[in-house]
Amino acid sequence: MPFQPKLGQISWKVHFASPVESVYLALTTDEGRGKFWAEHTREENGMIAFSILNYPVYQAQILEQTKHKRFRLEYFGTEVTFELTPTQDGGTDLALTAVTPNEKIKQEMTAGWVSVLLAMKAAVDFGVDLRNHHPERVWDNGYLDN
Repeated sequence: MPFQPKLGQISWKVHFASPVESVYLALTTDEGRGKFWAEHTREENGMIAFSILNYPVYQAQILEQTKHKRFRLEYFGTEVTFELTPTQDGGTDLALTAVTPNEKIKQEMTAGWVSVLLAMKAAVDFGVDLRNHHPERVWDNGYLDN
């Protein structure tokens, strides 16, 4: 099967040792997102202001939120869905789907989501922030740990 074969769609899965409640809070709260995704976020009236190093603040719209199951938002021109499934071992399987009609955006974001999801796993399961938080050590300069 070809890598990321669906036109206009990115799909990734990751398993967390942590329970679904912890994974859900990481995605859906300012405190949680600040530990792995953005330097900080501010959620207000169905919008999330993402402050990410070397990018203008981005206003993302929350499209759907079902407690402990699903979180969906518009993020940099893509529609991103996080599906959470509790596992028998007490952990959580997270499935991410990002949809965009722009294949260039898809190509750029495919690796970006790996970086976000692995940073999320480190933060949720181990309490570790993998990011370097340095304004010159960013994605555009070849750093994956920004």
